[in-house]
Amino acid sequence: MNYAVLFPGQGSQFVGMGADLFEARPDLLGDRVDELLGWSLRDLCLAGPEALLVRTERAQPALFCLSYALWAELSDRLPRLPIAAAGHSLGEYTALAAAGVFGFEETLSVVSARGRAMAEAADAEDSGMMALMGVDDAAAEEVAEARRLEGGRLVVANLNAPGQVVMAGGASDLDWLESRGRSLGIRRMVRLPVAGAFHSGFMAPAARKVEEALVGLRSHPARFPVYANVSGEPMDGARIAETLVTQVSSPVRFAESLTAMARRGVEVFVHVGPGKVTAGLARRTVPSATVLTVNDVAGAAKVAESISSMEFSRGE
Repeated sequence: MNYAVLFPGQGSQFVGMGADLFEARPDLLGDRVDELLGWSLRDLCLAGPEALLVRTERAQPALFCLSYALWAELSDRLPRLPIAAAGHSLGEYTALAAAGVFGFEETLSVVSARGRAMAEAADAEDSGMMALMGVDDAAAEEVAEARRLEGGRLVVANLNAPGQVVMAGGASDLDWLESRGRSLGIRRMVRLPVAGAFHSGFMAPAARKVEEALVGLRSHPARFPVYANVSGEPMDGARIAETLVTQVSSPVRFAESLTAMARRGVEVFVHVGPGKVTAGLARRTVPSATVLTVNDVAGAAKVAESISSMEFSRGE
């Protein structure tokens, strides 16, 4: 049975995450990572405060480190590699590191630069994001275009799953959306607790800084395909840096990645990292698939056993 691994993005962080991982993986989460970050990953993850952990420049490297450490725990036990991987926004970097395209430390360096750049871009303008429920992709784009025709900057930022779309724009764009949404056929709208309009033109300054951070970074052949947020298809190995730069200010097409992986034979999706966001998106997008979740060391052992059993059953 073929499986793929999925890695979460910003928003999945919480105080207390990774308690068992710091004990199990000092090789990845010990003094060296603190030296690279310039702050204590363990203290922030386990003790907060939450107001600091949710900041973009801290949340992104923290989530990358813990998700990668969980992948290390899982992969050490697996009978075989996945046939595909994807990550939601930040999680795309974890997927690339898991596939061996970049090393852990060099990926962390870029992720840290990305987090700082996105935080700076968010601070520069009053902007944000809003989730729309029960709206299809085409209808969401029509709503965004209607606002842009009035001079606004509203865009579709995340195409997460059927009926689940996230918009990004300035504060006035989101106010407009809230006031007009029901008349435009939107059943439910929820402002997201994020610092700015990620995956939109508001992040153009951050994209330039990510490009600078990627200069000179050497990539290696992927051990398994990583599906790109910007296209929903496997990344072109010769254009990885370009794809990562484009991703900062472009829509995340996560549902397209999930359906493309299913078409290519993925029957099991494994969420690896804090929270359960990508697990929920996989269930909604590919209802026929089996979805497993790895949130801690015990979960890594349990899921590895499940995958081994699936492999054995197929062999019989």
